[in-house]
Amino acid sequence: MRSRLARTSVLLLLLSGCATLPPGHHDPRDPFERFNRSVYRFNVAADHAVLRPVARTWQAVVPAPVRRGVDNFVDNLAYPTTIINDFLQGKFGDGGRDSTRLVINTVCGFGLFDTATKAGLERHQEDFGQTLGKWGVASGPYLMIPLLGPSTVRDAPAKLVDDYTDVRHYLANANLSYGLWAAGKAETRAQLLDSDSVLDRTYDPYAFVRNAWLQRREFMVRDGKVGGTADKSNFSNGEDPLPPDLPPDEPPDSAPDSAPSPSAPAAPGTPPSPAPDLPPSGSSS
Repeated sequence: MRSRLARTSVLLLLLSGCATLPPGHHDPRDPFERFNRSVYRFNVAADHAVLRPVARTWQAVVPAPVRRGVDNFVDNLAYPTTIINDFLQGKFGDGGRDSTRLVINTVCGFGLFDTATKAGLERHQEDFGQTLGKWGVASGPYLMIPLLGPSTVRDAPAKLVDDYTDVRHYLANANLSYGLWAAGKAETRAQLLDSDSVLDRTYDPYAFVRNAWLQRREFMVRDGKVGGTADKSNFSNGEDPLPPDLPPDEPPDSAPDSAPSPSAPAAPGTPPSPAPDLPPSGSSS
């Protein structure tokens, strides 16, 4: 396992030496752009070779109700992460409601059905990176992680903390644990298949994914309280962040600063949420 990781690291370092940057203004949020673009290309290649074919097969073979049940079950196991970070952020009301939501979905929905949403308990998404941001820790430079997709210097190590608040981490049967993880990733990628063609039409897919992910992340950390209150120095070319009325699961329609007006996002590596989010390797949380 270690030798495999070492070979991957060497490969990425070699690729980063060959990476070229597009001409023009370079985003100050992305000082590691040369390396990040190399990792992005690696992630896209891995996605096209493995993740996307698996997702297409999963979608074609597994009935939609079963896929929804698996997705709900994996989300339910990971929901303690949201509850813990609710309380760490001082959102005691949300923490109580999310605790109730977890109990209802576990007891009444058997973990397979989202009974709580039908009962009027909205699903939230919180993680340790958001908690750090809530208490003033700067996001730091943008960082593309091999196979995992977009992140930042603040959020990347926070993912390790989140892993230890996921019930799946404590399952005694390793095969079951990794099987649930793989099924969850396959379903997440399958939900993003429709957005692949959109990213393919963008002028600079890497920049599009970066800008969309960073703006969405800022929206999540600030609980949607962005717009006039956000520090525009955090956004290249003085672009406004996401407007307050844009739901957190929808990336912005704006193109990257070097692109001539693309239509929407997609690619491998992103973060976990339905519909118009970013695919696993070019873009997950």
